[in-house]
Amino acid sequence: MAPSEHEAKMAHPRMAAGALFFDPHGRVLMVEPTYKDYWDVPGGYVEVGESPLQAAVREVWEELGISVSLGRLLAVDWAPNDAEGDKVLYLFDGGQLAPELIDQVKLGTDELRAFHFVSLADIEKRTIPRLARRIRSAAQAREEAAPIYLEHGEVPATPVA
Repeated sequence: MAPSEHEAKMAHPRMAAGALFFDPHGRVLMVEPTYKDYWDVPGGYVEVGESPLQAAVREVWEELGISVSLGRLLAVDWAPNDAEGDKVLYLFDGGQLAPELIDQVKLGTDELRAFHFVSLADIEKRTIPRLARRIRSAAQAREEAAPIYLEHGEVPATPVA
């Protein structure tokens, strides 16, 4: 059965979810993937039937080997990609990782080379600009206790009616 004209116009974005974890110095935990030339936050694509929060918890377990309860939503970023189409990305608050939990981290796949804590001032040196903007905005949203909506990692200008 062919999709209706309305259905053909509907977006079918890929969704991904990740978590921001911090150390006692306010640095963000980033992972160093073997398949990318930049660092990322723990996370990945949402699977069928899975919520973004469930995906983030699962991805943290798969990537870092730690079981966590994530906090509130920090940011939603609409981030279309020429190669992959429309994407909606969610970042949740992982809070400050206790030293004993950091010691339990075991990289769970051959997809990750290492993990590091990076200061917000050095984020741009480790990742792509759009992700750096998303991380900075999410960290600010955490400080302000209010989630933020982004487009390409930036707060969109309000359109003129």
